[in-house]
Parts: sequence; structure tokens; C-alpha cells
Amino acid sequence: MKTEWEKCLAGELYDCHAPCFIEDKARASAWCARYNATPYTQRRERQAMLREIFAAVGSNVSVGDNFTCGFGRNISMGNNVSVNLNCTLIDCNRITIGNNVLIAPHVHMNTASHPVELAERLTPHWNPESGEYFCRTYALPITIEDGCWIGAGAIILGGVTIGRGSVIGAGSVVVKSIPPNCVAAGNPCRVIRTINKDSE
Repeated sequence: MKTEWEKCLAGELYDCHAPCFIEDKARASAWCARYNATPYTQRRERQAMLREIFAAVGSNVSVGDNFTCGFGRNISMGNNVSVNLNCTLIDCNRITIGNNVLIAPHVHMNTASHPVELAERLTPHWNPESGEYFCRTYALPITIEDGCWIGAGAIILGGVTIGRGSVIGAGSVVVKSIPPNCVAAGNPCRVIRTINKDSE
């Protein structure tokens, strides 16, 4: 029988209020408070802190102030990654960020979601005393491939891959995967034009 974490990472419905999630959320919340209280000038201390909680961290990684993550344990970042101010990564499932990636301020990545139909969304025979969440949850991974630039205020939902070298315009809502080497923008986010591969 799968654990709740195994169900979550497999993209299946899971109980997001299971004790394992509550414990890890509490740990991440405390870590975020500590990280955001550490002055930006203390770069080495911040680098060490990222390695405390993320699954993987490459070299030359910078994560700006007011950063929030769901768990931290499901976030992987490659080399030369810049995450600007006020970014939120809800990593119920894996968030994988490649090399040479720019993430502008106020970007949100959210792997978690709920079924659309109300009957499917509500937990059957829910009992407030059980500790179980009143609605069903699932989570899908997000992948940002090498060389991407995610514009300010973009929202990226679970199940999305941003292809290598692509640029996401500011304020976009990305609900479907974007191919490599293109500029995409809008709500919902759509490809506007391709980028010359020779510029990589």
C-alpha cells in the first residue's frame, strides 16, 4: 500500500492533511522565516540554507527575499539560477529548475490542484474529527528546462514543462507545456514566436 507521499508524487489523490505533510509544512514554514530573516548580504549562509531543505542545489544559485515554499524537499535547482523577490514555489510534487534560469519577481509555481467536479472534489464521508482534509487533492510536477526566463508575476501550474530556452511573458498563466525556444505569454499562455536556436 502506498504512503500518502508516494500517492502525491505519483499524481494520485492524497490526503494533504496527513501527519507527514503537516510536519514537513511546519519545517518548511520555520525554514522560510529563518531564511527570509537572513540578510541578503550573507550569501554563503543563504547558500548553505538552500542545501538544508532543497532536494538539489547547483552552483551560483540565488533566491531573493520573501521566498515561500510548500515543503522544499521537492525543489531541485541547477547551476546559475536566479530567483528574484517574492516568489512562491508550492512543491507538493517535484519542481525541477535547470541551468541558467532567470525567475523574475512574484512568480508562483503551484504543483497542487483539486478535481473540478464538486462531487469528485469533496472527500467522501468526510468527518471533521478525522483530521482528513474536506476535499481531495492531487499534485503534478513542474519542469523549467535550461536557459529559460520566467517573467514577473507569471503563474505556472502543475503538469507544465517550459522547454529549453523559452521565455514566459510577465503576468502569464501557464496551464499547458510550452515548447523549447519560443516566447509565450498571456492568460492562458500561448506561443507568440520562436527564438533563433543559434542564440543559445
